Amino acid sequence: MENYINGSDLLLGLGADKKAVAHSTSHTTTFNTETKERAVKPIASKTTTQSQWKEKGVTGKSVSISAEGLRFGKGETEYGFRELLAAYKQGTSIPVTAYERGNSEKPYLSGNFVITSLEESAPAQDDATYSVSLENDGYVEINETGLSGGPAEVQNL
Repeated sequence: MENYINGSDLLLGLGADKKAVAHSTSHTTTFNTETKERAVKPIASKTTTQSQWKEKGVTGKSVSISAEGLRFGKGETEYGFRELLAAYKQGTSIPVTAYERGNSEKPYLSGNFVITSLEESAPAQDDATYSVSLENDGYVEINETGLSGGPAEVQNL
């Protein structure tokens, strides 16, 4: 039997107090790498067909996060559309963490993020929803030991 992680157990926390995104239906984290290609002349003893293969080097990294949730009324203690709208209005970055349920003190991702878009959807006779997109603002701490299964090992292949 496989031991899979339930998506409901991976939470996105916002603000200094790491409040979870309220009534979240999903979130997606994308780890991006910017690269630079280099065309290198092969050594004299090799054929020119080797020059068709380009080398790549990492020149930058970024993280983008999108989340969706249901709008809710008063009395909620978690981070919802109202708080996201206030943060958007302020126009500054906010602390973001990603962690497993019950393990908010050991997030696997943390850093400051800027709200790049905030969308509200209010169809007639249906639940009102929201979606938010965030992009990192500076360094993002990635700590894979905050995930189930223990530390990851990178092996040289």
